Amino acid sequence: MLLSELISVITNDGRNIVGILKGFDQATNIILDESHERVYSTKEGVQQIVLGLYIIRGDNISIVGELDEDLEARLDLTELRAHPLKPVIH
Repeated sequence: MLLSELISVITNDGRNIVGILKGFDQATNIILDESHERVYSTKEGVQQIVLGLYIIRGDNISIVGELDEDLEARLDLTELRAHPLKPVIH
């Protein structure tokens, strides 16, 4: 994972946070810049809540993945419908 890449983080409580990776440590704590939370709904498009500079503790992270910035630019999230994510149970 390279710094300054656009990533998506799924947290243990079922949140999807997207932002630019600015830093991480050995405990997988992550610092994101220009971040926002994507809130999914079956009735309306994806709501994006601006978070800005955001830190996520490593013990609250389920999945981290790099996003394709070109594909992201072409997505129309206002038309996307999905069930909200459920908490991850270990």
